[in-house]
Amino acid sequence: MTADSEQQRSPLFYVISALVFVALAALLWLLGSRIIRGTAPPVAGEIAPDFALTDFETGEIHTLESLEGKIIVLNFWASWCVPCATEAPELEAIQQAYADRDVVVLGVDYADTETEALAFLEKYEITYINGPDLGTRISQAYRIKGVPETYVIAPDGTLAETIIGPATSAHLSGILDDLLP
Repeated sequence: MTADSEQQRSPLFYVISALVFVALAALLWLLGSRIIRGTAPPVAGEIAPDFALTDFETGEIHTLESLEGKIIVLNFWASWCVPCATEAPELEAIQQAYADRDVVVLGVDYADTETEALAFLEKYEITYINGPDLGTRISQAYRIKGVPETYVIAPDGTLAETIIGPATSAHLSGILDDLLP
């Protein structure tokens, strides 16, 4: 650039350039902080993210608030998931063993069709509450990495434990017994 071309720029050019720079910097800061916050799943001791799970069978909506005071075993699964098939009887055993002890087992069907999900539930004789993860809202709130994943939520709504991969009834029993009075 020559000295003549720099003299031809008006003060408005510099004002607009500065505003564009500030706007871009603010946008990058907001996106960066959102990305950093949004990548980590909830950890033990934090309030569990809320959810609204619509029961396949009854159409009833179950939320964190509606289950306050109960221990929640929130399991993400899918009919196409091989480890989920291994885990299903383990979760059913927990449902049977703790049904009268203020423990609620909820299955969140992830990225599946309703027909295949219902066939899975029937095949493994699942009696605990299950519903679809509509729009993957619940899995996004919990920032799951895959299925199966299980979150144990204490009666006060805080996350007690996260299990990545198939949960066993023995492992879950230990966690639940520690949370029960």
